[in-house]
Amino acid sequence: MDDDFMTRFFENDKDCTQFVLQIILENKKLKVIDTVAQKNVKNLEGRSVRLDVYAKDNKGKPYDIEIQRADKGAGAKRARYNSALMDADITVPGEDAKNLPESYVIFITENDILGKGLPLYHINRIVEECNFPFGDESHIIYVNGKYEGDDPIGDLMHDFHCKKADDMKNKILADRARYLKEDEKGVKHMCRIMEEMAKEERKEAVRERDIQVATKLLKQGKLSDKEIMELLGFNEKQMKEIKENVLVLA
Repeated sequence: MDDDFMTRFFENDKDCTQFVLQIILENKKLKVIDTVAQKNVKNLEGRSVRLDVYAKDNKGKPYDIEIQRADKGAGAKRARYNSALMDADITVPGEDAKNLPESYVIFITENDILGKGLPLYHINRIVEECNFPFGDESHIIYVNGKYEGDDPIGDLMHDFHCKKADDMKNKILADRARYLKEDEKGVKHMCRIMEEMAKEERKEAVRERDIQVATKLLKQGKLSDKEIMELLGFNEKQMKEIKENVLVLA
């Protein structure tokens, strides 16, 4: 259940990501067409977020899969925030909100943080007065990492806790783990990815700070676009994107 390893486990591996989603959603027909590890979702007015594993299926539905060892990293408002930013990330200015696709935020947690002993917890909005589904198609699911049942979810959680590929029950996951942990080429690949991730995190932190500074300066109107570009090192394309977001948020 190591966060960093599990995130990289699914990076650019549509088959493994698809397999996990099919089990959690009990949908063998689900087809993943794209998966990205550590996807950055920007929020110019507040805290941006880095999604552990972002996937999209052949119907355009987005999925955020978060692997969490620490309970505090999987709180209800974290799920709400991720869901909101994921919606904002796929929204095109001027597009009707009714075109928003169905979305899923899935937390796979080391502990049973909701404490009811269930393998899965599905969170969906309802109209309280009549217990009727609200129908906004925004779904949050918690997967209990402590669950040890003799079923697909139990087998999946067993594999998430295994240190050795030979002890895993699902062949597709075992093969991936064996490659990353035991194959010389896979081990080198993992080490290189972890180094690149550390560099990218440092670079993203600096860029996010500069974007926030540029946004504030634009709103103050005391400096020209050229002066802001020279001060923070943005090119014309980057400056245009920042200004467009400022207009959207105004």
